Amino acid sequence: MIRHSFAAALLGSAALLAGCNAAPEADAPGAAETAASSIAVTEPWSRETAQGQNAGGAFMTIANTGTAADRLTGGITPVAGRVEIHTMTMEGDVMRMRQLEEGLEVPAGGAVTLKPGSFHVMLMDLKQPLKAGDTVPLTLTFEGAGTVETELEVWAAGTMAPAMKQGEEDKPHG
Repeated sequence: MIRHSFAAALLGSAALLAGCNAAPEADAPGAAETAASSIAVTEPWSRETAQGQNAGGAFMTIANTGTAADRLTGGITPVAGRVEIHTMTMEGDVMRMRQLEEGLEVPAGGAVTLKPGSFHVMLMDLKQPLKAGDTVPLTLTFEGAGTVETELEVWAAGTMAPAMKQGEEDKPHG
């Protein structure tokens, strides 16, 4: 919690300094929307969790239509104490999950798909179980684009991807 407060204070200070040094055109209406418009989140979803389960995964595709790479660094949601960016790898027969301390790069003109068994968002310290059929607000934080709001659709436990559940093929991105 202290780390998030410090980061928020640091970002606020940087924004204040940037505003003081910015050219008048940067304050024009729509400037913030232009920065955020380079990131688009599609098909955000999560799986339901069991009573007492303290973490859940969130999955989606993040596209960057901008000309510079951006980085997903975290987020917030009212249903969890913290949001982390993770990856999962197989080492022999052992599945290992680890936090990406530096976040996840979203390449310029490309996309990254967060899915089970790969990159994903972890909702840590859940305050309540995630229930199939519910939606969960999630605000993602990017280095360049700032915050992007989305809503996770909660699917039944064991779902690998909503598109697969509906019989559609997983399409490559990027």
